[in-house]
Amino acid sequence: MILGGFGEHIKNTDMKNGVLDILKGKFLVSGDAPKNWLFIIFISFLATIMIGSSHSADKKVHKIAALNEEVQELRSQFVDIHKRLQELKLESTISETVAKKELYPSEVPPKKIRVKSIKQ
Repeated sequence: MILGGFGEHIKNTDMKNGVLDILKGKFLVSGDAPKNWLFIIFISFLATIMIGSSHSADKKVHKIAALNEEVQELRSQFVDIHKRLQELKLESTISETVAKKELYPSEVPPKKIRVKSIKQ
């Protein structure tokens, strides 16, 4: 039991020393520092790419939202204009508009004109 407790004390001391070494930055100036610097640069590069990708995705989401709002607005304009067109196409509306210009429907019904083809 005493040895087990002593072994754990050594592990805790090593872990404390390892954390302190990291906090002090000894891994940046030790013998294998170039390898650590390359890894840090690589991680920084990946983080930069990830941040740029996130910004690009956010920009696209905002653009899609703006386009959806524009589609809704255009759709409501279409419905409004279509409704007005249907009202203008009504025979009563046309009759009122034409009556203002003093044009009235003919009282004489139209005659059908038949053209007979001439065979040669």
